[in-house]
Amino acid sequence: MNTQFKKGVLDLCVLNQLVREDRYGYELTELISRELEVTAGTLYLILKRIKDDGYVTTYLRESDSGPARKYYHLTEKGRDYLQKQKAEWLEFLEKAGKLLA
Repeated sequence: MNTQFKKGVLDLCVLNQLVREDRYGYELTELISRELEVTAGTLYLILKRIKDDGYVTTYLRESDSGPARKYYHLTEKGRDYLQKQKAEWLEFLEKAGKLLA
């Protein structure tokens, strides 16, 4: 898939996965990679950026199978941002679809 297509929507995909429940980085990579090709490095850059922007917070949780994992939690600011950006994305898809039909 064209990397430019993915670039515009990966942040939304990550945030949308966090609406359902808190997740750790590798888990997010696995979930998103089922549908879109994405490297762990790319995903961790996105996680750093959305944390710096205040859309997520992090906390450590002990793991049964190794060291503690850093979990990402969607903030209220992140929920608001996701809702707005998701609406804009869906509107964009609708309009682009008309032009491509």
